[in-house]
Amino acid sequence: MTGFASAEGHNDDASWGWEARSVNGKGTDVRLRLPGGFEALEQPVRERAKKAVRRGNVSLSLTLSRTGSTDSVRLNDDVFNAVTDLLPELAARVPDAAPASLDGLLALRGVLESVDEGLSEEQMEQMHPALMADLEVALLALGDMRAEEGARLTVVLEEQINSIGALTNEALSLAAMQPDAIAKRLKEQVDALLKDIPALPTERLAQEAALLMTKADVSEELDRLAAHVSAVRDLMVADAAIGRKLDFLCQEFNREANTLCSKSTDVELTRVGLELKVVIEQFREQVQNIE
Repeated sequence: MTGFASAEGHNDDASWGWEARSVNGKGTDVRLRLPGGFEALEQPVRERAKKAVRRGNVSLSLTLSRTGSTDSVRLNDDVFNAVTDLLPELAARVPDAAPASLDGLLALRGVLESVDEGLSEEQMEQMHPALMADLEVALLALGDMRAEEGARLTVVLEEQINSIGALTNEALSLAAMQPDAIAKRLKEQVDALLKDIPALPTERLAQEAALLMTKADVSEELDRLAAHVSAVRDLMVADAAIGRKLDFLCQEFNREANTLCSKSTDVELTRVGLELKVVIEQFREQVQNIE
């Protein structure tokens, strides 16, 4: 499921901010962006993120700025020396120009550089507990947002699984009429052949009808579809991660719907099978959002 959350904090040395984002994914992938010097946080941050988000791609970033920092200034000797070495040549080219002043030289780009002294290693280590505490705040907020999306998604999934159940029942009604339809169609075909060939024995006709009925029997597929619908409904009220189990059931749904269509000898039953495949695919797409 998708989500976004942030958390901020500060101490006497610096202020910081966490951003947590999640998008759909089959597994769990955590991507981190930490400021230099905070590499020691990478492993505990990853572990905490994987506990908070058990399925999906998570991006965590930490930004940090020093509180009341004052950058020091230093002279870039290489640039300053290069400029002063050019002064005699410039004076010869432009003899009427006023002599270069010190403040003018220092104002040239690159002569003076600002230097950020940065945080000491001790200061960064002292910040670790506070940073992890604020990470917890961001991950909890991310979890709340994902839970809200999950509640909305539950309504969609319930509608789709109800549609799958209703189509399965419709297919069951149509399948019950298949033996009579097969026998009728076979008799019509045999009657057409009787004009050119001797009559077939009644026993042979019965054997052919039985063979076709056996090949077209979809009762097992429909029983399994009904069982899968029941399994999905049980999972949806379970207090656990169900995304991967629903993924597996989607594969089973597809397998049974495909077999139903391939066995069908009735236009209406085939139509129901195709509708089943459409709803199952819609259901599968939504399942990708489920943890």
